Amino acid sequence: MMGNKINQIPPVHQINQITNAGALKLQSASLQLQKTADTTSGVQFADLLQQEAQKAQSVQFSKHAARRVQERGINMTDNLLNDLNQAVQKARAKGARDVVIIGESGAFIVNVPNNVVVTTMSGTEMKENIFTNIDSAVLM
Repeated sequence: MMGNKINQIPPVHQINQITNAGALKLQSASLQLQKTADTTSGVQFADLLQQEAQKAQSVQFSKHAARRVQERGINMTDNLLNDLNQAVQKARAKGARDVVIIGESGAFIVNVPNNVVVTTMSGTEMKENIFTNIDSAVLM
């Protein structure tokens, strides 16, 4: 019977617990490094780690969406990215999975669980299109 346990996949809740424990260990290590880091060396490792963690929580753009942003001349400013991140957080809080975020710059289709902008379109293109396979909308 011992051999069967090796081949079994752990339940999802156990995997989530492992992931959460790993995140807590990373935070703890970051705090320890921050306490012991040499402040005269400029940018601290803990600061860099925090910046990378924030980037990971920010929306990412698929290759397709990045290409559409360029083709359609959408100006991606820091304010627009912040607004997108806030809209995704609101959608996540309501349980959304695939959301269209509509603002002055255009529309962004976002897969909320993966934090990925799937595609985008300019304001003029929105008038000509139908949004399908979405479960929520957020107006910015």
